[in-house]
Amino acid sequence: MRSTSHSVVLALGLILLTLISQCYGSPLYVGYYQGKCWNHNIEKIIFGVVKEKFEKDPTIVAGLIRLQFHDCIVRGCDASVLLDGPKTEKTAKPNLSLKGYEVVDAAKEVVEKICPGVVSCADILAIVARTSVFLAGGKWYYVETGRRDGVVSKESEALANLPSENMPVRDAIHLFASRGLTKEDFVILLGGHTVGVTHCDKFSHRLYNFHNTGKSDGRMHKGMLYEMKKICPRKDNGHNNKVYFTYNPRSHYRIDNTFYKQLLVNQGVLEIDANIGRSPLTNSIVKKLAYSPDYFYNKFGPAMVNMGRVGVLTGNQGEIRKSCRAANYYHKY
Repeated sequence: MRSTSHSVVLALGLILLTLISQCYGSPLYVGYYQGKCWNHNIEKIIFGVVKEKFEKDPTIVAGLIRLQFHDCIVRGCDASVLLDGPKTEKTAKPNLSLKGYEVVDAAKEVVEKICPGVVSCADILAIVARTSVFLAGGKWYYVETGRRDGVVSKESEALANLPSENMPVRDAIHLFASRGLTKEDFVILLGGHTVGVTHCDKFSHRLYNFHNTGKSDGRMHKGMLYEMKKICPRKDNGHNNKVYFTYNPRSHYRIDNTFYKQLLVNQGVLEIDANIGRSPLTNSIVKKLAYSPDYFYNKFGPAMVNMGRVGVLTGNQGEIRKSCRAANYYHKY
């Protein structure tokens, strides 16, 4: 049982943040903005912005987690996914369904008013993702900050680097390893699918023509297959219909281990989800996460921290944007 309430944990976390600067042997460290914005607690201010948005729309949790992932996995955690413009990352097909930009914009606007030109969009993206995880029932974790913003954003790089919903497990593990992330990081980060929705076009091949067999994916739970076919008819007009990643309505917007429990009974929606539940490379990790709620509760934050270290810009690299949607000077996307 977790006896400490979320509010108490948050209060302790924000107090400790003003007292410590925990370095991890990298240019990023916890408490980077302490003393850089007078006596303002930047993370507490951003927390308030996200909380207000979350109370109106809990779907932002999945959106903000996914937004940070789609940023970090391409050029590194440099907020390049936020840049507007022709042929930028956000114009790539896998990014067209991204949500949460308005939350980042709102946080940046508030921070710029009290501390202009200091807080990077890349750090804001990491902080809003952490805050949403906490508000959705996840464990508070300390965000390392000190990133600077990139000025290049290319659609082609997003298309080349973002993993597909059907990527084989071995290939996904290699992709994450190339970013300095472990196999366990990969499986735990995929647990972000415990919140939010996907669309029928992301998995309809499993319902009607799995790997060009003309049949359904035989691994899919029969009851789930029946329900998914009702939501996602074979006709094209059903491809944009939404499906929750988890069957349990109480878990739709909660950070918990329901996702992994479903994988063990063949109720993973996306092909990559189903694959990690069955692959000998990842099945033992999935079981550990499914059987122990506290294991996922304690591990998701550290996996997000690890992801947040990928390809960061620090020192004289990059810039601090005035707007998260535009670089401070002209460049070709």
